[in-house]
Amino acid sequence: MKENKYDNSSFFEQYKKMLRSQQGLEGAGEWYVLKNMLPDFTGKNVLDLGCGFGWHCRYAMENGAQSVVGIDLSEKMLEKAREINNMEGIEYVRKALEDVEYPAEKFDVILSSLTFHYVESFDRITQNIYQWLKPKGQFVFSVEHPVFTAEGTQDWAYGTHGEKQHWPVDNYFIEGIRNTTFLGENVIKYHRTLTTYLNALLKKGFKIKEVIEAEPSEEMLKQFSEMKDELRRPMMLLISVEK
Repeated sequence: MKENKYDNSSFFEQYKKMLRSQQGLEGAGEWYVLKNMLPDFTGKNVLDLGCGFGWHCRYAMENGAQSVVGIDLSEKMLEKAREINNMEGIEYVRKALEDVEYPAEKFDVILSSLTFHYVESFDRITQNIYQWLKPKGQFVFSVEHPVFTAEGTQDWAYGTHGEKQHWPVDNYFIEGIRNTTFLGENVIKYHRTLTTYLNALLKKGFKIKEVIEAEPSEEMLKQFSEMKDELRRPMMLLISVEK
C-alpha cells in the first residue's frame, strides 16, 4: 500500500515541528547509535530509501560519498530536502519504494531510516536491495521495534490518574496491517516479528553484522525528563548487514 500522509498539509506541519525535523540527525534519539553502525562512505555510491528531509544523504556526502540518491514518495519532503540538504552529488527522486528499479550491483551502501514499517512487503524490498548492492555492499536500516508495533495503538496503557502503567503488547505473531495514530492522523503501518526481519535478510544471503535495540543516550535522558519512559520498552530496531 503506497500511503503518503506526508503530503497532507496538516500532517506535514506537525512533522516539521518534531525535534528530528528541526535539528536534523542530532535531534533523532537513535542517531548516536546509528552513526556508529554506518560504514565508511569514502568514494561510495549510496542509496537512501525513504530519505525524508535528506539528513542522511547530506551526512553521507559530507563524509566522502561519491554520489547519493535519496528516494521518497512525499513531494513536500523532497522540497524541504532540496531546500536544506541540497549538495552537489545528491539526487532526490520522488517514487514509491515498491516502484524503485535499479541495475544489479549499482550501490555500495543502502540506508533506510524508519521507513520499512510503512511498506507492505519487506521480503520484496530486501530482495531488491540485495540485487542493487555490490558484493560486500552494506545495508543499514532502522524500523519501529516489533514490541512497539505489535498491539497497534502505539500508546501506553494509562491508570485512572493518567499515569503510564505499561506498554501493551498483543497479537505479536499476527503480522500485517496496523491502523494507528501518528501526529493526529490515522496512519497505516505494518507489523512484523523480529524473526521475520532477521530471517528475511538471512534467506536473501545477507550476513548480519549488528542488531541493536536503540536506547536514549545519557545526554537525552538528562535533557528530556520524558525520555526515561523510553527505557521501559524498545521503540526502535537497528540492523546492519553485508552482502
